Amino acid sequence: MPRNTTLAVIVLPLALAACGTPQDRCISRHTGEYRTVSRLLAEVEGNLARGYAWEERQVVRDRLTQCRDVYRDKDGNAQVSYTPCWRDYVDTERYRVPIDPAAEQRKRDGLAARKAALSDRAAAYVRACKTAFPEDGQ
Repeated sequence: MPRNTTLAVIVLPLALAACGTPQDRCISRHTGEYRTVSRLLAEVEGNLARGYAWEERQVVRDRLTQCRDVYRDKDGNAQVSYTPCWRDYVDTERYRVPIDPAAEQRKRDGLAARKAALSDRAAAYVRACKTAFPEDGQ
């Protein structure tokens, strides 16, 4: 089998499986806000438990690596040589940030109330998606 055909045979089922079932896509599409609020609430609760928050920043650093140089010799043939050189790369650093516990508790209370308000609607969408797109074994 040609290489491209073999690759397609291997990758295509994986790509299709990654898309999820129609039921999964329906649930995901209709519960996005609920999942976002839940994630934010968990983050705020973690901040309160730790006493600080985490933030990230991008830092540019340089690193010694091998650079590839292509040139033509006197006969016109392409030649490749490798030489050491410095290249920039971007690194992500996590660092601690102090929090205001009172403000963080207010944020937690607001997110908890929002999650409770979205909970019934999200559950209704999940039931509707399961009804509209039944899967085997359910």
